[in-house]
Amino acid sequence: MRLWKQFVVSLAVVCAGVLVWGRLAPGAGDTLKGAGLPDGLVAAIAPATGDAGTKPNGQGRRQSGGFGGPTLVVTKPVQLTLVNDRLNAIGDGAAIRSVVVTPYSTGNLTDVFVKSGDRVAQGQVIARLDNDEQKIAADQARLTRDRAADKLKRYENLQAAAAVTEVAIQDARDELKASELALQKAELDLSRRDITAPWAGIVGIISVNPGDYVTTSSEIARIDDRSDILVDFWVPERFVPKIRIGGPVSATAIARPGETFTGSVEAVDNRIDPASRTLRVRARIDNPQDVLRAGMSFSVTMHFEGDRFPSVDPLALQWSADGSYVWRVAEGKAERIPVRIVQRNPDKVLVDAKLAENDEVATEGLQRLRDGSDVKVLGAANEQRQPAAAEGT
Repeated sequence: MRLWKQFVVSLAVVCAGVLVWGRLAPGAGDTLKGAGLPDGLVAAIAPATGDAGTKPNGQGRRQSGGFGGPTLVVTKPVQLTLVNDRLNAIGDGAAIRSVVVTPYSTGNLTDVFVKSGDRVAQGQVIARLDNDEQKIAADQARLTRDRAADKLKRYENLQAAAAVTEVAIQDARDELKASELALQKAELDLSRRDITAPWAGIVGIISVNPGDYVTTSSEIARIDDRSDILVDFWVPERFVPKIRIGGPVSATAIARPGETFTGSVEAVDNRIDPASRTLRVRARIDNPQDVLRAGMSFSVTMHFEGDRFPSVDPLALQWSADGSYVWRVAEGKAERIPVRIVQRNPDKVLVDAKLAENDEVATEGLQRLRDGSDVKVLGAANEQRQPAAAEGT
């Protein structure tokens, strides 16, 4: 076939396709007008619905769901869904107070008075360094102090007989003060040969033995006060406005499934991590039976009032240049409702829109809907007849 014949046949096919599209497709006339075609040509290609739906002999052709009649649609009711009412996170536990006990001075250990797992009181001696030299120094300082005190007492007795000058008495007083300070220093050095617990708690594994030479950096024991457990966990940024100091928290230890421990928010960090967009929160969990340990992993749960949003079927969502929207069906009319998607789930989509619970939104037959157009809900008549039939039985 010659080239010009192929061109003519192709042009004829295209024109026929445009004509069929203009006659059958809803809104074809608006599309052609938007393309800049003259009104006469638009009317010839895509006549108005009233013209296409009326036969020349005057017999009207109006069918349900046909051109000129109500559009058949399938609807589903809007439901209100509660979100952001619960926070679940994984956190790490730590003792409310924990300390690594080290000696104040260097020396050889002579005694270790505790063992792993012992409960100690605040100030209790847990180990001792050799202290013979410090005992001698303390005794010598005490003797010097006693002599200075006796000397001052004699000078004060002789002062009435004018046998001692005021200057000598003042020197005796200064000597007594200096000897008292020296005694305090010697007693402090002696007391620091005893290694004590800074607070009450449970002793961990002892890593030293009597006879070991230790320094000020040597670890004698670790003491944990686990009367309460601190749990640090990270919460998503959207929960930040809901976190409050003192807010209730429940936690389950991974090592003790089935047991729930209660507590409250102890502290909230002052900034959000820019990498993970999360906030660090610290909870204080009660441990009255001493069954929890520092370092345990916890599943933390917090409950909030939450936010309620309308949820619609994913098939109801439509998009245009202005954004997403749905078609609400009420009293046989279709109404276009703009929506903002809050959360998308496999079976429903949470939206922020002017929708009330049980509002009907169209999920099928959306292509021919226009704002304010007549609609007919498929199956609505059957649903109305079923209650009547039930009442008659």
